Amino acid sequence: MLTDAAIRSLKPKGKKYKVADRDGMYVLVTEKGVVSFRMDYRLNGRRETVCLGKYGPGGLSLARAREKCIDARRALAEGISPAIEKQRNKRRLMEARSFGKLGEKWLQAAAMADSTRAMRRAIFERELLPVWSNRLLTEITPNDLRTHCAAIVDRGAPVTAIHVRDIVKQIYNFGILHGEKVANPADEVGPSSIATFVPKNRALSPAEIRVLFRVIENVPTLPTIRLGMRFFLLSMVRKSELQDAV
Repeated sequence: MLTDAAIRSLKPKGKKYKVADRDGMYVLVTEKGVVSFRMDYRLNGRRETVCLGKYGPGGLSLARAREKCIDARRALAEGISPAIEKQRNKRRLMEARSFGKLGEKWLQAAAMADSTRAMRRAIFERELLPVWSNRLLTEITPNDLRTHCAAIVDRGAPVTAIHVRDIVKQIYNFGILHGEKVANPADEVGPSSIATFVPKNRALSPAEIRVLFRVIENVPTLPTIRLGMRFFLLSMVRKSELQDAV
């Protein structure tokens, strides 16, 4: 059985050679002195070899290599090829999409009203892209999202923080629906943990309605929303009455 001292003492020779450890693991020493941990096995009539990693700074320790060897043997017991699974993981990493790219695809492809799309795009580009544009989907954690939303609340925009959480949730759900193997960080961040709101039941006075009607023109929102607000003020109908009107 190998020790760290024994591995450090291994010297390159004229050709590659192996030194056995335990549980089927061994080290392979190349002509240039590179030491890597490997394991040979047979699965479904095939002989395969999996490289567990290189030894040394930036690589694996002997203890960690043995842990990975045990993990590989567990996979074998379940009929999974450690070598093929390692290739799959590398391919997933190479093909992994960034949050910014997936978010853009969601904005273009997801079914939603044009006004909703415009609102979500504005929040996505203002609140999310500057922070997570180039992060891989696997690199954003629930705590990242919770912290980001809290910062938005602290600056006095709790409604925007809720929208940010919802947009993140929908982007990840869209990715998962299209084959991304990733957990949705928004699943662990409930809206009530970000902000709660007290219902506002007070009616506006005539003077306040007059002021609101006058300043709506300067509100930075969509023209359709601006027109809708004017119509509500002029007609005083309920939202449901307007939606159900024939």
